[in-house]
Amino acid sequence: MILDDKTPERPKIEYPTQWGFKLIGRDKEAILACIKEAMGKKEHLCSLGNSSRTGKFHTYNASCTVETEEERDRIFKYCQDHDDVDMVI
Repeated sequence: MILDDKTPERPKIEYPTQWGFKLIGRDKEAILACIKEAMGKKEHLCSLGNSSRTGKFHTYNASCTVETEEERDRIFKYCQDHDDVDMVI
């Protein structure tokens, strides 16, 4: 699998590791609720990021320690599939 011209293979990630998620959506409270639901009882950090110039879109930055790739993917997918989240990075 070729990711780009300079990265011929997938990077090796050592777990557990600190991982960050950026969520973009229209409703700040709904994005925050999604993060809390995705993290469950897991200790995490969350902060409001930027808002678009018109105030239509908002970002939240969330981070936590993920124990495995499966856990990281589960949190990402939960946020990605959430109705109030337009994009997860």
